Amino acid sequence: MRIALLQVITGADKSENFARIEPLIRDAAAAGASLIVLPEATSQAFDQGRLDTQAEELDGEFSTAVRTLADELGVTVVAGMFRPADTNVLESNGERKTVNRVRNTALVTGGGTHTGYDKIHAYDAFDYRESDTVRTGEELVTFVHEADGESVVVGMAICFDIRFPEQFKELARRGAEVIVVPTSWADGPGKLEQWRALNAARALDAGVFIAATGQARPDWEEKAGEESGPTGIGHSAVVNPQGERIAEAGYAPETLIVDIDLSEVAAARKALPVVAITENTVMR
Repeated sequence: MRIALLQVITGADKSENFARIEPLIRDAAAAGASLIVLPEATSQAFDQGRLDTQAEELDGEFSTAVRTLADELGVTVVAGMFRPADTNVLESNGERKTVNRVRNTALVTGGGTHTGYDKIHAYDAFDYRESDTVRTGEELVTFVHEADGESVVVGMAICFDIRFPEQFKELARRGAEVIVVPTSWADGPGKLEQWRALNAARALDAGVFIAATGQARPDWEEKAGEESGPTGIGHSAVVNPQGERIAEAGYAPETLIVDIDLSEVAAARKALPVVAITENTVMR
């Protein structure tokens, strides 16, 4: 199975962001990738204005454009976007402010699938409160991807979810052999080491391939390794079920085209049976 990880830097406008990723998706499809994974916040990057102003449902401008492209190319595309959620009242210094929250969604489209996974674990950490502006989801999501005449169950997670092993184990119990993780990881001291360790740990926990695509690091030439908000650290990676990184990007924008051997999943689970798999359970 050939997958592509498109490590990009997106900006403030979802139309411009689609124009930015379209040629990359076309190139990945031309290279033979059937599953193409983009980062969290592909439609609109963090720290690029209010997320609610461009949030849309799964029949909106951005998601429809990605769907049309995926169908044209005969591929499945996963890309981060935002959907309208609810209103939330915030209090600060005795003042109350109402904000329109969004859902942090990973769109998956193509091959007869058009759905989304809403990030379950909010990034309320390191003095940042994603839950102030983002409403978390409650449902795990898997989908069936057809590749090389095989049906592969793919599980979904987003960024901060990767710190929660039970989510990945449960996806594996539901049949996932590959788990995709669109991400916009924060940079700073120790953050790259944590990112690498967590990718490897989740692959070992669940006996799966992890395909984690991050936003590239803005201003990577001068600021790589410096503290930042959740705007990207790069280092997209594919990790096999033995916890080995078989491909990894750097800080800058980059495309990874990676062939994975799904027989490694069964072999890893036989050698290290840490998850009881529930056969033929697919949550859509």
